Amino acid sequence: MGQPRRGGALAAVLGLVLTVSAAAPAAAEARTTPHYRNPISVDVGDTFADPVVVRGDDGYWYAYGTTDPLREAEKQPHRVPTARSADLVDWTYAGDAFGPDQRPPYAAPGAAFWAPDVRRIGDRYVMYVTVTDTTVSPEGSDYAIGAATAPTPTGPWTFADQPVVAPRPGGGGGWLWTIDPSQFTDVDGRNYLYYGSYYGGVSVTELTPDGLHATGSPTLVAVDNKFEGSYVLRHDGWYYLFASTANCCAGPATGYSVQVGRARSPRGPFLDRDGIALTASRTGGTPVLTQNGNRWIGTGHNGFLTDLSGQDWIVYHAIDRADPYLDEPFGVNERPMLIDRLDWIDGWPTVNAGAGPSDGERPAPVTTGPLDERFDTTGLARWRRVAGDWQVDDGRLTGSGAMTSRTTVGGDLRAEADLRLTGAASAGITLADRVEVRVDATAGRLVARDGSRTAGAALPAGFTPADRHNLSVEVRGRQLVAELSPARLGDQLAVVELRLDRPVSGRIGLGAIGGAAEFDNVSAVRLYRPARAATTPGAGRILPSYSDDFTDGLGPAWSWVRPDPAATVAGGALRWPVQSADFSGTANTAGVLLRDAPAGDYVAETKVTLDLGEESVRNYQQAGLVAYVDDDRFARLAQVAIWNTRQVEYGYELPFAGQPVYGGTIVGTPATTTWLRLAHHVDPTTGEHEFRAASSRDGQHWTWGGVWTFPADTTPRIGLVAHGGATPAVTAEFDYLRFYR
Repeated sequence: MGQPRRGGALAAVLGLVLTVSAAAPAAAEARTTPHYRNPISVDVGDTFADPVVVRGDDGYWYAYGTTDPLREAEKQPHRVPTARSADLVDWTYAGDAFGPDQRPPYAAPGAAFWAPDVRRIGDRYVMYVTVTDTTVSPEGSDYAIGAATAPTPTGPWTFADQPVVAPRPGGGGGWLWTIDPSQFTDVDGRNYLYYGSYYGGVSVTELTPDGLHATGSPTLVAVDNKFEGSYVLRHDGWYYLFASTANCCAGPATGYSVQVGRARSPRGPFLDRDGIALTASRTGGTPVLTQNGNRWIGTGHNGFLTDLSGQDWIVYHAIDRADPYLDEPFGVNERPMLIDRLDWIDGWPTVNAGAGPSDGERPAPVTTGPLDERFDTTGLARWRRVAGDWQVDDGRLTGSGAMTSRTTVGGDLRAEADLRLTGAASAGITLADRVEVRVDATAGRLVARDGSRTAGAALPAGFTPADRHNLSVEVRGRQLVAELSPARLGDQLAVVELRLDRPVSGRIGLGAIGGAAEFDNVSAVRLYRPARAATTPGAGRILPSYSDDFTDGLGPAWSWVRPDPAATVAGGALRWPVQSADFSGTANTAGVLLRDAPAGDYVAETKVTLDLGEESVRNYQQAGLVAYVDDDRFARLAQVAIWNTRQVEYGYELPFAGQPVYGGTIVGTPATTTWLRLAHHVDPTTGEHEFRAASSRDGQHWTWGGVWTFPADTTPRIGLVAHGGATPAVTAEFDYLRFYR
């Protein structure tokens, strides 16, 4: 095939269509940007946990949630509730995926279906779900991963007869937590399934081409006792494993959050930003999403999508700390669905550029634009035939040759289309009558070309051109990136990048040669603008009158709650043997060493050495910082042994419904010597005390995590703790407690 030229035969056939004007913005972009407010599931239910979203063939978006009642006082659980939206903001209930008596043959009566994941595999949709109770064991909790298939996102769903992953006996008794499935298709066309939780860790297994059976041996990709709710996507050649950590469901003390690691293979090893593996005993994990002090806590179990402008978004559930339960206290946790922008900063994903979950109006995802064609009418008034024979049938454009849109858009852009090569040898999109991106079924490649410049990527072995795929093309300046994917969920089958001869200023087109092709959901809009990283707290200048470097005993500024005479100061350090005690719940036996904090905003910091070893079980030895009001209201930031792992936990306790409630969130990875910070801020509107936590392995590079809050009428003090178990004996060594402003 010869090189295309402006006005040449190939450009006339493949070329097309949408005039791009760099001089003036489109009228649609001059209008007010649509906005949204979390939670987005408010019209569907009071709760909608473990959400995922997929785009249907009809151009609508579909969301799926875990088995729960949807409304206060409803009591009756919905078996994978389903919602539909045209704009990712306003959702309507579309029914339940499964009827009251519908279950696979291996499921026990009364089994629930948790944490669905829905993907397009081949010519159908596949839903993966946790089956909570099977016929394998009479004892229950013998979780399995099941699968169901459907021709549309709303069903009808038909269960496969056998589980994809069967219940797995645990080495320590019971059954491993085989829950939270998430599917991923790689560029070589292989299908994978990620699954698992705190008991057993997160594993990945390859699937058969139909996606219904595990094959080969699984690989552990994230350690047990820290991660669950995994989700994998591919971005810039890296594989990113998102996983939720801490307790999902502790009501007003829920600290669920999302962390990430990345790898060069879908089987890992996944490392965090500091190069620490998610399978290590001192477990890695770079924060993606964590609570920031507004109404939302327990922000986790995420899904993913990309809007029409190319902006990535994360869907997840969270808990309103003022309304944590669906009905009575300590009942079903109320976890509605939220959505927020997912930005990429220096190669790492972060929500709202690091600002965390949103509360209040935010610019909405782009789900329509200057060109947004669903072919839902039989006419082609918005199009001009350039060559060949075209017709609209059953909501799709079918034919061969070329069609031209009469719509204009300007600036950097993103164009996409759902595409099937029903008989064509080649079909795709062109820009400016000179730049073409096409699926070449004959050569088995995705090809991008601009005059003499060309780039291509092989399509997977076994690629079926007649299956529906999504083709997207982004142009920013002179850089073009094209992707072909089965489900638009970070699961590219092929990616091509091409440096253009010059920026595009011309037309965008759809076309097919050598036979017929089918196009649907064609769009072209302005490309999203990358965000800048949000700022993190700085230490500022030291406040000497509030700080202590432990050079001369414990001064009068210190006071004890339950003194521990074993704690001593000598040689510039506080040495404190870890106590066999605690002060969470009603076990208020541990000592707490406190001093007053300055008024206003400040940062408190300590450097603590605690040799907890690795791999062994030393529950729950810990040492670190605490913001303390009393034994039933505190926030504790400590490096801690949690079974086989070592983590930096930011625990939180508060009184609720007549009893103390404890939860926590995870902040970074500890070393033997770990630096810890609490950044205090007073909310100017509510007067609440907000404490944001951070940890560091070298005292220079900090990982910032979640925020816990205290009421305005409290006066939190800052102190140190060392407790959780005296066996084996270990001593925490604190170099200082310093305050900065």
